[in-house]
Amino acid sequence: MKIDVIGDIHGCLEELHELFYALGYQKQNNIFIHPDGRLPVFLGDITDRGPHSIDVIRLVSEMVLQQQKAKYVPGNHCNKLYRYFLGNNVMQKHGLETTVAEYLALDTKDQTHIKRQFMTLYEKAPLYLEITEVQAIVAHAGIKESFIGRTDKKVKSFVLYGDTTGEFYPDGRPVRRDWAKHYHGDRWIVYGHTPVKKPRKVHKTINIDTGCVFGNALTAFRLPEEETVSVPSKQPLVEEKFSYFD
Repeated sequence: MKIDVIGDIHGCLEELHELFYALGYQKQNNIFIHPDGRLPVFLGDITDRGPHSIDVIRLVSEMVLQQQKAKYVPGNHCNKLYRYFLGNNVMQKHGLETTVAEYLALDTKDQTHIKRQFMTLYEKAPLYLEITEVQAIVAHAGIKESFIGRTDKKVKSFVLYGDTTGEFYPDGRPVRRDWAKHYHGDRWIVYGHTPVKKPRKVHKTINIDTGCVFGNALTAFRLPEEETVSVPSKQPLVEEKFSYFD
């Protein structure tokens, strides 16, 4: 098995198409197929902030559910959208408001279809993926070695939101610990969630959220090749959204 893990898309449909082409995929029957049978794995946060969240939902659900030509794990933004569709009183900010606006602009029939598509995609998704063929774990915000194999509340919070301290930066972003420094496993942990200017490798972890929706790039990590492929973003650069670690 060969896989291409795709970082946080956040509604950036055009860049996703370009990334697929850069990876050698071909468009067939409205989805992307690799001639060598490579498997795309979506890393979560497919919606919010970007311009085409609804169409990204359509594409991802078609590839994962209908055609079974891709895999998907949820991110924190996916969790928020799911709770919105459940009817919960979710704060429409930090990007959710853009997806909701797109959704409300649809006619009633399309709204029903998209809501069902996304909720099914979310409900059928594993919290994280263990892909033994390439010795990798795909988890939206990462995962500690001691958490692998668990899906309890503590692990779910870590996988979706990262290793948060409970404190917040002045702009409202949560303060997160640099968990990757303490990972010493022999399997790759492929994650995103925290935007970085270039893919960040620490031990056998790699953060591939290169902040496409904030104007930088959309990135994929290929296994077993251990290569990254990126395409430039079409969105305006928002410098302050990027995190920097030692």
